[in-house]
Amino acid sequence: MSNIPTSTIGEAYTDTTAWNLLADLSDLDNRMPGHEGEWTGADLIADEFRKAGLENVTKTSFPIPGWWREEASLTVHLERQDSTFANSHELVELPGTPSGDVTGEIIDMGYGLPEDFEGVDLSGSIAMASSLTPDDYGRWVHRSEKYSYAAESGAEAFLFYNHIEGALPPTGSIGRIDGPGPIPAVGLSKEVGARLVRHCEDVEGDNGIEATLSVEARNEPATSANIEAVVGPDTEDEVLFTAHVDAHDVGTGANDNGFGSALVVGVARILASIEEDLDTRVRLIVFGAEETGLYGSYYWTHTHDLDRVKCVVNADGAGYSRNLEIHTHGIEAIGEAFAEVSDEFGIPIKIKDGLRPHSDHWPFVQRGVAGAQARSSSDGSGRGWGHTHGDTFDKLDPRDLRDLSVLSAAGVAKLAEADRSVEERPREEIRAEAVEEGYDIGMKATATWPWGEPRPWPWNDQLE
Repeated sequence: MSNIPTSTIGEAYTDTTAWNLLADLSDLDNRMPGHEGEWTGADLIADEFRKAGLENVTKTSFPIPGWWREEASLTVHLERQDSTFANSHELVELPGTPSGDVTGEIIDMGYGLPEDFEGVDLSGSIAMASSLTPDDYGRWVHRSEKYSYAAESGAEAFLFYNHIEGALPPTGSIGRIDGPGPIPAVGLSKEVGARLVRHCEDVEGDNGIEATLSVEARNEPATSANIEAVVGPDTEDEVLFTAHVDAHDVGTGANDNGFGSALVVGVARILASIEEDLDTRVRLIVFGAEETGLYGSYYWTHTHDLDRVKCVVNADGAGYSRNLEIHTHGIEAIGEAFAEVSDEFGIPIKIKDGLRPHSDHWPFVQRGVAGAQARSSSDGSGRGWGHTHGDTFDKLDPRDLRDLSVLSAAGVAKLAEADRSVEERPREEIRAEAVEEGYDIGMKATATWPWGEPRPWPWNDQLE
């Protein structure tokens, strides 16, 4: 039998609180880290925590490198005429980009894989790469990794073009945690990218296409915040269920990660109704500034006693469908808990191993804390409309939010059982798997490899 009463499940399926919160978060338009909308979103979540009867509701601020989008354009110098791309459906700046004006030859680097840049001199050029990583490559190559390879190879600017038709230009951080990156960078739509590819010779050609990229952006210190609350008994250990409130300033961040924030509130309301049956305290956290460097989760892990964290389940990328996926990072007990939920509810839940080092569970996992990511499966390629102007409220379904709220709450309640142990994996084991899966290559390229020489905050408390 489920550990959540049928009456509570019924109430959850008629409760519109989390869905209304998701609509309110989406209507803020701009929840970029450090911007006013992120702070307003944090206040909305804190209010819902209080209304749900949770205890110790707090909002904790921390410093981040802030970034503000201004103007950008790309002018391609063709033989017959110049073509300028400057509209939001064609081109957007990548957060962390510096300002700059660059004229050079566009060099298409294809997928932008590490080997594509080996021995290549891009001095004076504008490097261009697709957002796609081939299915058979073995791991996902992050945009920040492609950006870093371009800069290291001497490129003066970077173009990142979407591989999905009609999905608009992609945004996303270029991965520099301590300030702006070294070269200007923008995202292009699939259609603009295809047009440029058509004009380009390969990297060894002598007749590449010349273009001028102009970028204006503002990089200044800013402040973000984490919102958290607790439910259940005052125990030494805690189970964490988390998401992030911030979003990119294109689109409305409805799926990424307004849906995750609403899911935390939905789970919180369910757990509050069964509080007396919880054996272990559950801490609900909505982090700030995930999109530009996982700042909120790194700040939390460096300011709290991680020995008290029994495990963490982080919701990100959950609004694609009601088909729940749990990526366990090899923590069998987390997979077993959600497999039991799947059996009890008669609903399939995919349990997957392997590392996913690109969301707010990662600062916990890399330090040996048992952690998982909760997301949902997508029929499309990659994140689809995510990180574009198309990430809007109208594409989401309240039935998905209700289903995932119930399933997630049931899994968290199982993890909170006193007689259910959750074994951590040693840090060196996580490190070895990261190397085995090839993630060390990209993290070292972007200066985010957490094992090695000290990095700027938030890596100032390095792993051994």
